[in-house]
Amino acid sequence: MDRRTRDNLAYHVLRVILAVGSRLPLGLTRRLVPLATRFALRFMKRERGRIEENLEIAFPELDQRERDRIMRGCADHLGRVLAEITWLWRARPEDVERMCEVDGIEHIHKALAGGRGGILATGHLGNWELLNARLAVAGVPITVAVRELDDSRVDEVVNTLRTRFGSEVILRGQSAGRQLLKALSVGGGVGLLIDQDIPSIPGVFVPFFNKLAWTPSGAATLALRSRCPIMPGYIHRKPDGTHKIKIYPPIEVPAEGSLRDKVYEMTAAATAAAEWQVRAWPEQWVWMHRRWRTRPDDEPGE
Repeated sequence: MDRRTRDNLAYHVLRVILAVGSRLPLGLTRRLVPLATRFALRFMKRERGRIEENLEIAFPELDQRERDRIMRGCADHLGRVLAEITWLWRARPEDVERMCEVDGIEHIHKALAGGRGGILATGHLGNWELLNARLAVAGVPITVAVRELDDSRVDEVVNTLRTRFGSEVILRGQSAGRQLLKALSVGGGVGLLIDQDIPSIPGVFVPFFNKLAWTPSGAATLALRSRCPIMPGYIHRKPDGTHKIKIYPPIEVPAEGSLRDKVYEMTAAATAAAEWQVRAWPEQWVWMHRRWRTRPDDEPGE
């Protein structure tokens, strides 16, 4: 199958899933879709290998049975995320509000009241698309930076969903920094995901599960340049199927050190918050990402 045919197939499958899935009861799709994602993972050798490798790095104390349990839970979780994303396509603001509790939103309101904006440092834990929607429903003027997808049609569909409740989306790239600074300058909020290894954007090596991981540093850099607060914030699914967002107090800005030192310290603090969340709900993180792909030049054995 050539790329064009594959892209066309993926686009039309996505449209069918949204058209059909968004009309089905959420309880039904959250039971059915995880069956499909768990089944699919059995045939995704590369992704399974990455999950196994990452779990060995993160949880060396666990035996294989426990790591397999986390892997199955991750597949189930991603299925539920997909089901909830199709639900968001037709959900009303009041439905989103009932679905997701927010704890600590006063930290965001206090930050925005200062007039310099505020940055939410988050990651691919829980249903991060629901996190975006819920903050918008709560009246938070939030701008999120996202990667442009290869197929412009799929990109349009996904970003239509992301902006459905009032959020703004900008594409990562050379002009992203200027656009984010502009959003902060008018007192808005900016949401950035900092839990993936993206070699093409600025970052620093900070500890993540006791191993250095290349981590985007844009959130800390923007906060320092704009003199605005940066707050860790994450979402997780609760046993009853609802969700909870936890917004933490702003990360303290180091009193001394160079800009580089401060960026490192603040990125490390935000990453420590991400690690705590993953340890608390390991099944709800994207373990198939190559989180420790980039290695320091001076690392032993490199």
